[in-house]
Parts: sequence; structure tokens; C-alpha cells
Amino acid sequence: MYNNSYESNFSGGIWSGIKSSFKQGSALTRLIYINIAIFLAIKVVAVLFVLAGQQGVDGMILPYLGVPALPERLLYTPWTIITYMFTQFGFLHLLFNMLWLYWFGSIFMNTFSGSKLTGVYILGGISGAIVYIAAYALFPAFELERYQSWAIGASASVMAIVFAVCTYLPNHKIYVFLIGPVKLIHLALFTAIIDLLSIPSGNAGGHIAHLGGAMFGYLFTLSFRCNFDLTGGLSSMLNKISNSRLFKKKKMKVKYKKKVSDMTDVEYNEFKKRKDERINNILDKISKHGYESLTKEEKEILFKSKN
Repeated sequence: MYNNSYESNFSGGIWSGIKSSFKQGSALTRLIYINIAIFLAIKVVAVLFVLAGQQGVDGMILPYLGVPALPERLLYTPWTIITYMFTQFGFLHLLFNMLWLYWFGSIFMNTFSGSKLTGVYILGGISGAIVYIAAYALFPAFELERYQSWAIGASASVMAIVFAVCTYLPNHKIYVFLIGPVKLIHLALFTAIIDLLSIPSGNAGGHIAHLGGAMFGYLFTLSFRCNFDLTGGLSSMLNKISNSRLFKKKKMKVKYKKKVSDMTDVEYNEFKKRKDERINNILDKISKHGYESLTKEEKEILFKSKN
């Protein structure tokens, strides 16, 4: 079967195609687009700063997009608990996060729904941020680092989706290059162990946040099996926002003319009166300003009245 959705989306140009696919696409498509858009915006700003003779733009932007390790700093930039999960500075960081999001997000969409995917992504990212902040506040190893540490990246959110899928479909197999078919539960455990063992080797905050996201994904599936949706409140709020007047297009009202044959005597007399008045006004206009002064609509009305 030939699928021409791509052709129809992008037939009006790249930019219009992107807007069309964003509006008509799935929640997975939108999440990927948002991550890419923020990455490109940061890179454009970096280019402008370099041209202006400024350096270190990543360090300047980080406190306003990344979630801080210090809870008191979060009070001044509360939005960062959301923005951090859509922010990547490095291309490879973005690429691997989006690949994992696409692979496991596709499986998630076949099992659950788009609103739940968005809910797990956001709440998984928030869980990763909370675990990250808590770890830096509790463990002495981070006593000095917590004053100059911020976390960015979609990894915690992606891990939440990965673990939600792997917990719900533990025996589902995927093909891993050079390894072969692997059960999802084994893949989930492997990634969790790698993150845990990688804490001492660098980027400790990132690996801790990953585990926080993974924990939420695991809890999401457990609660879902017990007929409780951890994303229910957020999904409901997002649906209300998307269905609000601010985002809803105005519907075009179409009025249909009633046929003359279906009119009552009173309706016909009123219709005839309005029509005669309209024609008289057109004739007066011709007598004062000539036939060429008529609009296209007026000429059509006059022509139809003669037939």
C-alpha cells in the first residue's frame, strides 16, 4: 500500500510540512520535534554569541534551562524542572536520546496511548530531577559539586518510557545488533545496572536521574496493572489545555439558503421584497455612477434578475 501522508504534509514546503506533521502527528512525534527545536534554538543562539565575540554560551544558558542540584535555586527557576528534560547541548546526546525515545516510544504507543506517553515522559523526567536533587543533598560525595551542578537531557524521561514498556512486556524480544534477540526485561536490567555502576566514573548526577526516571516507569506499569493511572491527572490537564479555546480552531458556520419552493407565503413575500430592494439599489447606482461602478456580485445579481 502506498502511503502519501509524507507527500501531503510536505507538498507545501518544508516549514509548512513540519507544522502540519506537528499538529497532525502523534504525541511521540511532538516530543521529538520539541527536543530538536530546542536543540537548534540553542545552537543558533550560540552562533550569534560567537559572532558577537562572546564565548561559553552553554554555561550562560545552563542555569535557565537545566535543573539545579540545589533545591533553593529551583525556587528561583521552577520552570527548569520541565525545561531540563527537553534540553541537550551535544548532538550525540540528542541523537541517542531521540533514537531510544523513537524505538521504545513506538512500542509504548502500540500498548498504551499518546496522552500516557506524554505523561510518562514528563512525570518520569520530574521523578529523575527529584531523585537527582535528593541524592546531591543527601550524599557527602556531592557536598561540593551540588553548588555548581545542573542536569539537562531527556534521558530520565526516556528511561521512564523504556522501563514502562519493559515492565509491561518483559518477554517481548527485540533484535540488538551483533547480539541478536533480547528480551525487554533483560535490556531494562542491563541499562539500570550500567547506570548504577557508572555513578563513580563521571556524570554521577545524570546516571542518578536516569534511575529516578526508570523507577517512575516501573511504578507506572505496576499501578496500571492495578487499574490506577499515575499519569491520569496530568493527562486530563493536558487534554483540557489542548481542547481550550486558546488552541481550538474556530469552526466555520455555514448557512444554507432556503429554496423558494419550500417557503411559506409570508417568507416568500419577505424574500421578494428584499430582492426588489437590492435590485433597485443596483439600478440607482448605475444611474449615478454607470455600469462599470458595480461590483462582481452586483453584476451577477442584476444578470440573474433578468433571467
